[in-house]
Amino acid sequence: MEFISENIIDAVIEELEDLGDEQYEQRMEAFAEAQPVLFAWLFSDQFDLLSEDEQGYLQYLSLIAWLSIEKVNGPVEAVSEEQIGEAEEKNYETLEASTAQKFRDRLNPFFENTGQEDLLAFAEEAVMEDENDPEALVTKEGREPIFIALKTVVDVLTA
Repeated sequence: MEFISENIIDAVIEELEDLGDEQYEQRMEAFAEAQPVLFAWLFSDQFDLLSEDEQGYLQYLSLIAWLSIEKVNGPVEAVSEEQIGEAEEKNYETLEASTAQKFRDRLNPFFENTGQEDLLAFAEEAVMEDENDPEALVTKEGREPIFIALKTVVDVLTA
């Protein structure tokens, strides 16, 4: 699996920002067709604790990750429920094993064992962007599930 650079991720974000609603929907539909189980998981009631905006943001971030990975590596085989479950469980175990006090510091172990550092940095930035802003899109409570979900998406799509 080739390395996904920050430049690729930024190019995908720019591409998405230039799309109209209909074209954006087409990208989401392509994602749903290519990764039906992963897509269904992202829209599942597992993420009910997130606000509606956070859920939409997670889906948008996952689309960016998927498009970035496909841009570099071509189509990725559809992932299974088992793959998602195993990756997610491993990621929660890693997070819970961390004794750091600050959330950002609790993410350090993820960076030690990844071949996709830029995708992880993208996920970290996405959840930490406005960390001191009470009006931030991602709440303190939403950081952990969104980061773990994105890390899981990256893991299963780059396995």
